[in-house]
Amino acid sequence: MFGASIWCIRSSGSEFVVNFGVGVGDVLTWANLLTAGLGASNLFLYAFVYTPLKQIHPVNTWVGAVVGAIPPLMGWAAASGQITLNGWILPAALYFWQLPHFMALAYLCRDDYITGGFKMLSFADPSGRRTALVALRNCIYLIPLGYLAYDWGITSGWFCLESTLLALAISGTAVSFLLNRTKATARRMFHASLLYLPVFMSGLMFHRVYNDDQHLLATENAKDNMAISHPTTTHKQESRNPDKVKHTKGNMVSSRPPVAYASVAPFPFLPVPIYASS
Repeated sequence: MFGASIWCIRSSGSEFVVNFGVGVGDVLTWANLLTAGLGASNLFLYAFVYTPLKQIHPVNTWVGAVVGAIPPLMGWAAASGQITLNGWILPAALYFWQLPHFMALAYLCRDDYITGGFKMLSFADPSGRRTALVALRNCIYLIPLGYLAYDWGITSGWFCLESTLLALAISGTAVSFLLNRTKATARRMFHASLLYLPVFMSGLMFHRVYNDDQHLLATENAKDNMAISHPTTTHKQESRNPDKVKHTKGNMVSSRPPVAYASVAPFPFLPVPIYASS
């Protein structure tokens, strides 16, 4: 089987098929069908839609923004087994953020894109006005995300305030670029976009709100992780107190899906999924 796999990887087309199958299969094994479906769809969208569109039409930028927004949605689906309304905050931020980020880059590197044959919006926009308007419009779309995160119970009101100020700051650089379309203002907007995303995500993490059930589940997950990471200690406790262990096991409910144990650490800014006990 190993030899057959090596033989299949010799050509680029076969390599993609093998990597595609292994990647999706791995996600399906360790997460769930929904996450694997999102991953497969995103690979297809990137390889067969976004990449060819780069040399066909400027709409490739919007398709690429969708591709960039799907991974955090996969993380939510892997942790909770479903896609809920709260799970759209980070994908929405990534989608809207990518437009001013890339419009600044496309304006700065317009000559390089033209030489490479890539059909970007800046190619058909010598004045840069349309490029700047797209960037500003999507910066404005970032403004309500903090309020939505607060209104949906994901974060505290402090994040609502901080996120709004952050979105207004990047919108200010987009306005500056619109009024004075130079490489200097485009570079300023690009640098602002580089700061926006890590600050936004850090705010989600630090201002995350726990309700009582989520806090209880987070505590249980931490205890479960400690027990898993110290199997010898657990075994010694069972040998010392067999009666107590039997009593505890008799009162145990069915365990949560394995992915529940990974729902806290990788995504500390997301609410912990609540699994109904059976």
